[in-house]
Amino acid sequence: MTNDNKDSSPLGAGGVDSHQHFWHYDPISHEWIDETMFVIRKDFLPIDLKPVLEQHQVDSCVAVQADQTENETDFLIALAAENPYIKGVVGWVDLRAANIRERLLHYQQYPVVKGFRHILQGEEPAFMLQPDFLRGIAALKEFNYTYDILIFPKHLTAAIELVKLFPDQPFVIDHMAKPLIKEGLIDDWKKGMQALAQFPNVYCKVSGMVTEADWQNWQPDHFIPYLDLVTEAFGTGRLLYGSDWPVCLVAAHYTDMIGLVRNYFLSFSKDEQEAIFGGNAVKFYHL
Repeated sequence: MTNDNKDSSPLGAGGVDSHQHFWHYDPISHEWIDETMFVIRKDFLPIDLKPVLEQHQVDSCVAVQADQTENETDFLIALAAENPYIKGVVGWVDLRAANIRERLLHYQQYPVVKGFRHILQGEEPAFMLQPDFLRGIAALKEFNYTYDILIFPKHLTAAIELVKLFPDQPFVIDHMAKPLIKEGLIDDWKKGMQALAQFPNVYCKVSGMVTEADWQNWQPDHFIPYLDLVTEAFGTGRLLYGSDWPVCLVAAHYTDMIGLVRNYFLSFSKDEQEAIFGGNAVKFYHL
């Protein structure tokens, strides 16, 4: 890993980190944090993130679920109530539940809840096309909720089918669908992402790249082909910067993560940069 990136494009007030997490570390509920990720086997809370965001001229964030329980959603709601810089919550609810409308109605009392996510990367691709899951996705639009699509490249074909069914539902692809950067593979991922980008209701988070690369030996230029593709496919009006803090810490400091993205977009217009680093998140999540 190198730190060639300088935080050379401060955008002033208004920056939004569209994707980060908080947790009280628990080895059972956070079993996905294996021994290779030991650096994040501890608590990460708003008091830890706030000075990091301030250092990088980012003044607000969207907290995204990391555990698949409603307790997790309630935990994030409580943190947001105590920390006004948390402007949005992407929670978890059982989209397959028979009482999904009732549960979504319940969360309407908390305006900070902007959308929901299921960790689809841990499921088979066919999971997202099951009738009960589709019924849950259909209910989101009724309550004006977004949906974060967290997948690997192998899920892209199914994700395209999912998105086709819901042309009015706001979707965002987390972490650029986790391309296989470490292996240098791009072709199949590229086709899938280009197909998803054809749907104007689908946005993409420029986040999570470093954890898909070689954690110890990545170089900034390893990410350029992938950034080129999402920028060309989605345009600067549908890209959202996200750090994936603290998960990103297994491979990079926050400064590295934001520096990669800022340096890539340094030659773009001020309006385009402000959109990617804040405006698009405000628009997508209604912050």
